[in-house]
Amino acid sequence: MLTRTLAGRVRPLLAAAGLRGYAPRAATDLVVVGDEEPLPRTASSASAAATVSIAATAPTVLQPRVLIYDGVCHLCHRGVKWVIKADKHAKIRFCCVQSKAAEPYLRLVGMDREDVLRRVLFIEGPEAYYEGSTAALKVASYLPLPYSALRSLLIIPAPLRDAIYDYIAKNRYDWFGKDDECIVTKNKELLERFIDREEMLGGGPSNSF
Repeated sequence: MLTRTLAGRVRPLLAAAGLRGYAPRAATDLVVVGDEEPLPRTASSASAAATVSIAATAPTVLQPRVLIYDGVCHLCHRGVKWVIKADKHAKIRFCCVQSKAAEPYLRLVGMDREDVLRRVLFIEGPEAYYEGSTAALKVASYLPLPYSALRSLLIIPAPLRDAIYDYIAKNRYDWFGKDDECIVTKNKELLERFIDREEMLGGGPSNSF
């Protein structure tokens, strides 16, 4: 199954950046970067520079259960609308991969935009993230019955599931079409569930593909 753990590298980064939900390391000598929480000073200037770089690139809040998807794809947009309608308890959040709000999440998991354009990305939390068919089924597992029953399809070997997923993804623009900007901007009533809501409403250049 396409599951990748983030605990090993995310926890130190988040703890160093003083993010919500993560206790900063104990230290007697501290460095203050802008308005951020104090950061531990390391013995070497190179390590200190690396710590400052982490603080500059890590998001101020890492939200759990975020689905990052191709915002210009009509098929993907239909899927997101379906999840929003089924997700009565609003457990899932969304983000268009074309937006700047997606960039810190991509950096934390070591992926780029092209990776997500091939396979949708679901960041469940600081422990793990999922791609492709596994991501879709993990999202379904958070929905109420009967939709959550779709998670039983995880029993199917990931290579088989992803072969079907990849075939559809490769042809999705030809079969369903695409837009020139994130389609959700045309359905503003959905934006409450998007972590890049303010960016979408602002109509900045990052909305364009």
